[in-house]
Amino acid sequence: MGRADGSERQVSASDVDDSEAGILHVDMDAFFASVELLERPDARGKPAIVGHAGGRGVVTSATYEARRYGVRSAMPMSQALRLCPNAIILPPHYDRYTEYSRKVMDIFHEVTPLVEPLSIDEAFLDVSGSRRLLGSPRRIAELIRSRVLEETGLTCSVGVAATKFMAKLASGRAKPDGLLVIPKAETLSFLRPLPVGALWGVGASTQASLERMGLLTVADLADAPLHVLQKAVGDASGRRLHDLANGRDPRRVITESREKSIGHENTFGTDVGDLDTLRREFLRLSGRVGERLRKHGMVARTVAIKVRFSDFRTITRSRTLAEPTNVGRRLFEEAWDVFDALGLDVRQTPLRLIGVRAEQLLDAGGDALALWDPDEEWRETERTLDAVSARFGRGMIGPASLVRRSKDADDEERDGRNPKYVSD
Repeated sequence: MGRADGSERQVSASDVDDSEAGILHVDMDAFFASVELLERPDARGKPAIVGHAGGRGVVTSATYEARRYGVRSAMPMSQALRLCPNAIILPPHYDRYTEYSRKVMDIFHEVTPLVEPLSIDEAFLDVSGSRRLLGSPRRIAELIRSRVLEETGLTCSVGVAATKFMAKLASGRAKPDGLLVIPKAETLSFLRPLPVGALWGVGASTQASLERMGLLTVADLADAPLHVLQKAVGDASGRRLHDLANGRDPRRVITESREKSIGHENTFGTDVGDLDTLRREFLRLSGRVGERLRKHGMVARTVAIKVRFSDFRTITRSRTLAEPTNVGRRLFEEAWDVFDALGLDVRQTPLRLIGVRAEQLLDAGGDALALWDPDEEWRETERTLDAVSARFGRGMIGPASLVRRSKDADDEERDGRNPKYVSD
């Protein structure tokens, strides 16, 4: 995929269009930073970072000019300023981001009722039913881009394709402020030359495993026997990669999303500055969240974490998942990755509280898991644990490091020493 700094930007020629490419992925460009620049026109075209410069602040967002120095979201501000010492610091204003997100989403819904928000600044749109009134998919994409710019002053990048995966891939390569159409008939010719890391859900470790097998490109994956991929990365992941590499993605745009969340948090009796302890607690909290999701027949599109210091300074971060899940282990891995990206030195500044929350909830089954289940093995294990817990009580069986801890924590929740965080 293209670099996050926009240096490998790819857009379509003006005559590229396809009536069969009815899925759009619209992604705002450096959304938080772009909203801040509306009030700071003097910083446009310059390296700018959104965040708090003092203390142990982290980067909330950065302009593309700053990203070319290596600045990334969730990076410690001190590191960002070492990479880009001439950057302009812009304090964040979260109320503005919510306001502009609402304006953008309203535009999307005026174009089509089939809108699936992924986060505050991106969404899938199915415009197949809008073509009679508004024109071809490319024409609709151009309409959206012009309306967003005219009505908000912000730019967005749009990917147009026949499937959700290809549309999202296209919008990422079109950034910033671009439009990339991938006609349905050209899906495979577009995909096959790309590196394996371009596929949704292929992280660094999976990419390294595939490359060790000589599978360097999407074409290599597409042509590899399915059983070879499954042996390398597991049954579910192997099927998923094989489908994506061959351009298969039957998922529809899902419009029903519940504005609810399920979460748990723990306020420690004494501040904790030990990473192993924090890791175990993130695992326990994630497991509890996954258990409640399964109990209610729901999956989550987003996982969020919350950390609070002894001075009550609080940081929250979230991540949209490649696929919705109710598997505690997946929630933990994503939550821990988000926490790790904060780069906190908890030995110097221990934590008073941590929390894990599942957001953007959907009914489990159906299109929520239509393409693949990358956590198939963990899912079956956790369902077994659910059955055991229902019969014998929570904490009787589970990861060895958590069995004793889980029972202690549950006792604390019952007597009020460890309040759980739940917002349904």
